[in-house]
Amino acid sequence: MLTEKEDVLKKLDELKIDYELMEHEAVYTIEEMENLNMPRIDEVIKNLFVRDEKKQNYYLIIVSKNKSVNLKELRRKIECKPLTFAKEEDLYKYLGLTKGAVTPLGVFNDKDAFVHLIIDKDLFSYERIGIHPNENTATVWVKLDDIIKLYKDNGNDIIDVEI
Repeated sequence: MLTEKEDVLKKLDELKIDYELMEHEAVYTIEEMENLNMPRIDEVIKNLFVRDEKKQNYYLIIVSKNKSVNLKELRRKIECKPLTFAKEEDLYKYLGLTKGAVTPLGVFNDKDAFVHLIIDKDLFSYERIGIHPNENTATVWVKLDDIIKLYKDNGNDIIDVEI
């Protein structure tokens, strides 16, 4: 599993994915990220790991850091069973991630392509998105197209929706 930021950065380099890196103290919330006064903070995104009520489908939702996600409304849009936040054990089981380090780069650990990626359509207007490299002591800015390619190459489903 790729859980260390150095391993993730090495993988990004191997795949020739361009990124910008900023190391920082461990952060667990968007508010803590904003307190770091980082450049490009407007491109940092929020990541939510949810599941349906039957635990048959797991979703990683990526959305602008300023948006709230109404899970009932999202459920209707993607036509699935009721959604709830997944447990930390499931986050580690499926994406190899821990609380506070949720990121689309967990796809490197999703060997069975089990997690669906839900992308808020507004993110397509971003030049890059700011995400953790599988640990919360750094942020990398990458192109959303590169994240989509990683998910497609891994065999995961991708859903884009207006949140």
